[in-house]
Amino acid sequence: MFTGIITDVGAIRQVERRGDVRVVVETAFDTDTVDLGASIACSGVCLTVVDKGPGWFAVDVSGETLSRTAQGQWSAGRRLNLERAMKLGDELGGHIVTGHVDGVAEVVGVYPEGDSKRIGFSVSRELAPFLAPKGSVTVDGVSLTVNQVDDRDDGTHFSVNVIPHTQTATTLGDLQPGQAVNIEIDVLARYLQRMEHYRGR
Repeated sequence: MFTGIITDVGAIRQVERRGDVRVVVETAFDTDTVDLGASIACSGVCLTVVDKGPGWFAVDVSGETLSRTAQGQWSAGRRLNLERAMKLGDELGGHIVTGHVDGVAEVVGVYPEGDSKRIGFSVSRELAPFLAPKGSVTVDGVSLTVNQVDDRDDGTHFSVNVIPHTQTATTLGDLQPGQAVNIEIDVLARYLQRMEHYRGR
């Protein structure tokens, strides 16, 4: 379980293709305190630490994960938003994040608003029911508040506001139109939709 509050921006040092894809990530985390088998969210994807050393850890990325996450994310040099799993008693500063990606969105616009940026995304119709103004969404592992939702013939657009701190403390400050990002909907919205489905039977 995660909160969507990023505590490090790492970078992929090495990608090794075998049965799964082994990815080595450089990090500022004290890896002496990271256990093998621990979960770390990598740009919103919950992955298991399978090896580590000073300043780096390794994870295995399955074919299923590759098919469901942003294209080009698992390549050498790519920067990743990193968050270690919550511990009991930790402050829940963002919202409840599982690290299970629900879909991929495309950046459709980046607009300065004062020192902040308003970033617009396009998502598929399948995710549209789970996005609501003032609701929560996770973009590449970052907990954000949805500002606006616009349902269109070609899909749904939504926008978020990214303050200067978030721009510098995550990879979101570098987003450009056309770029793909990982999206996780609010887990509460997911359960409400499931309950609504059965109530209608």
